[in-house]
Amino acid sequence: MAFEDQVLWQLFRAGDRQALGQLAERYYRMLKHYGLKFMVDEAIVDDCIQELYLQLWQNRLQINETDSVKHYLLKSIRHHILYHLRLQKRLQCEELDWELSLAEDTDTETLMIRQETLVGLTRTIQEQMATLPAREREALYLRYYEDLSIPEIAEVMNVNRQSVSNFLQKALSKLRNRWLVHLFLTICTFL
Repeated sequence: MAFEDQVLWQLFRAGDRQALGQLAERYYRMLKHYGLKFMVDEAIVDDCIQELYLQLWQNRLQINETDSVKHYLLKSIRHHILYHLRLQKRLQCEELDWELSLAEDTDTETLMIRQETLVGLTRTIQEQMATLPAREREALYLRYYEDLSIPEIAEVMNVNRQSVSNFLQKALSKLRNRWLVHLFLTICTFL
């Protein structure tokens, strides 16, 4: 799909509205999902996405080539949302409150026990993720939910690569340690 993205990107930059429309359709859900992680209203995220595509179209002659359209769009929507938040003076850039919602299984009767286990596990993960600093949560989200590379995450978050590596390492270390303590206490409860 990356090659096709590159072709659509070149066509869009050359003035093809349909190419931009195809990119918009392809990435709308991903951008919306990422945008909602900033704890803003769904309508605001939709507005920021529309504003992003409008600006892309208006500035298509000044926009450069990109190695990853997905990366470019994630970085752009983040910029639009942070700009909106700064204008609203609701949050400071460094102190974003993240919601890390994880999908639950379908609730069919045959999966009821499995679902209860998953819900408990999900709650535990969410509680542990909530204790992490916002930048560490964001780095984890971009790495493991959006599958971005460390250089791409660095550019999206506007930090250097070493900072991204540090965010990821610290977050994973904290989660690992908390998980082991939680597991130990659970085992002790049953003994």
